[in-house]
Amino acid sequence: MNIIESAFGDHAKLFTMVNDNGVQLAVTDFGARIVHLNVPINNERRELILGFDSAEEYIAKDHYIGATIGRVAGRIANGSFQLNQTNYQVVKNENDNTLHGGPDSFEMAYWQSETDISDNKVSTSFTHTSPNQNNGFPGNLTVKVTYTLDNDNVWQVSYEANSDAMTLFNPTNHVYFNLTGHPGMSVADHMLSIDADHFAPLDDQNLTTGEQRDVAQTAFDFRKAKQVNEALISADPQNQLVSGLDHPFLLNQATDSASPQARLVSPDKKVAINMRTTAPSVVVFTANFGDGYQLPMRQEQLINHGGITLETQVAPGAEKYPAFGNIVLPANEVYQATTRFDIDI
Repeated sequence: MNIIESAFGDHAKLFTMVNDNGVQLAVTDFGARIVHLNVPINNERRELILGFDSAEEYIAKDHYIGATIGRVAGRIANGSFQLNQTNYQVVKNENDNTLHGGPDSFEMAYWQSETDISDNKVSTSFTHTSPNQNNGFPGNLTVKVTYTLDNDNVWQVSYEANSDAMTLFNPTNHVYFNLTGHPGMSVADHMLSIDADHFAPLDDQNLTTGEQRDVAQTAFDFRKAKQVNEALISADPQNQLVSGLDHPFLLNQATDSASPQARLVSPDKKVAINMRTTAPSVVVFTANFGDGYQLPMRQEQLINHGGITLETQVAPGAEKYPAFGNIVLPANEVYQATTRFDIDI
């Protein structure tokens, strides 16, 4: 087990955690984000996630990729919510809504870092304080995100937070997987399974409506593994709306079950990711950037549908639809959540 620290652009640091099997998990203090998940397969190395080679490249190209997202992942309609009969207006940054906590939020911050090495695991922790009224959110909110890699080829992201005033808090990690190792290849041929009987439909602003729709007989039924492509080519109006998936799936089972709540398998079946989480939902986004889209990434061009996210969180819109789950963090209470990804090589 080892952690290698290196520069990641002009101001950021990169921490590459290496287990005894040669799996490498690299994270940076810029946005508390994951940069690399690199594994040995048949004496070759394969990159399993999307990313760039410096903090400056993330800023210039896409500052959400791989990042810790908050204070509130997803969209807050009209940037408005109510806590304790008090109305709050937060900064809007996507049409008339607030996306991922508003502009220049967690993903643009340089976090404090700390590392730890033991016999069977290595970890890197990042800590950040979002001040009271940052983008309009109440409370001084301190957040700690810890990435851990162990010798069972499990990487885990854990969240801990507290605020000195009641606030909203619903973080996620915006990692994009492409298990081929090539951002220039679509994820259409990946096999995906999700233990979810219901998903949350969207309106024409990509906002949840509060409905929890049965997945049965729809392209959203991933209870048995099938190709991601079935959602990409579906004529369902919900798939057509976003050109694929950008939807919360409401998970059925608890994280302590022996079975994964989601599983993603590479087209060549040489590697898979098994996901378990304490969160009640996972937002699956199939990188619907549009036909003809290209973005330079690691000596290739990232294309439309060149990645897929498994963003564990309370379903967006919970500030209006409590049935989705609770994203209110009371003053001086500790928030905790964990997502683990088993790398099956």
